[in-house]
Amino acid sequence: MMLKETAQTTSHILMVRPSNFGFNEETAASNAFQTNDGSLTVSDIRKKALGEFDTFVESLRSAGVDVIVAEDTNRPMKPDAVFPNNWVTFHQNGTIVTYPMYAPVRRLERRDDIIRSIQERFRVEQKIQLQEYEDIDQYLEGTGSMIIDRPNKLVYACLSPRTHHDLLLRYCKLMGYTAVPFHAVDNNGMEIYHTNVMMALGETFVVICLDSVQSEIEEEMLRNKFAATGKDIIEISLEQMLKFAGNMLQVRNTQGETFSVMSGQAFDSLDHHQIGQIRKHTNILSSPIPTIETYGGGSARCMMAEVFLPEK
Repeated sequence: MMLKETAQTTSHILMVRPSNFGFNEETAASNAFQTNDGSLTVSDIRKKALGEFDTFVESLRSAGVDVIVAEDTNRPMKPDAVFPNNWVTFHQNGTIVTYPMYAPVRRLERRDDIIRSIQERFRVEQKIQLQEYEDIDQYLEGTGSMIIDRPNKLVYACLSPRTHHDLLLRYCKLMGYTAVPFHAVDNNGMEIYHTNVMMALGETFVVICLDSVQSEIEEEMLRNKFAATGKDIIEISLEQMLKFAGNMLQVRNTQGETFSVMSGQAFDSLDHHQIGQIRKHTNILSSPIPTIETYGGGSARCMMAEVFLPEK
């Protein structure tokens, strides 16, 4: 019998320690958060990213979070391997899903050996592989593309080249979710590449850049969904979104305490009122990851793949 998915947070987090982190030309065209000013050498970027990763892991572990670190393989080179949440999700009903990726080089990140290592400790009932949709140019990049409200069986997704509407609906049908698709753009009118840079969903709150949702109908629809599911709305600006203030993840430690995990830049962008709003619901944990944010175009949430699978 399949278990129901009821938990929104978990204390088990998979992270991938990068071997060849760097600026990815293939992803830059659709990721406005990614920049390369040429000020650092390839070697310096890798070294700084490793240091930021290790500090971040230590911060999580010091807070009592169970972090499962997988080492990236040196070959083939995978500049974005530090962002595993895009290629795999692990669900409370024992399901593992692997996803179709927009950039061909990122498809190399899907690793059976990582999945096998997770299976040694956690119970797996079924695997769903969606990567065949790459053949017809349909992409759905895990919890980058989708913000999952697990207890309420909802999937929020802003549509973009990396989040295909038809595949979103197919995924929701497979998983027993209801899709909540919408459109979001940055201050230059460019489609936001991943939902998780403009929205973060906790157990009792949502951090969201509603200024990026230009349709009044869609904004009202989102507000109504949040009200119906008991989520306190914490709004951030477009400028704060660009500092990755929307790229947070609420996690749980082994003692049952919760933390909203974000980067140092994201935390510094928040005002006292917003910090107070978040702290009404959860603790805050931040760690500086400027190199990963600048050259990778992703932040704290992207680095964490939650493991909701039941333990053996």
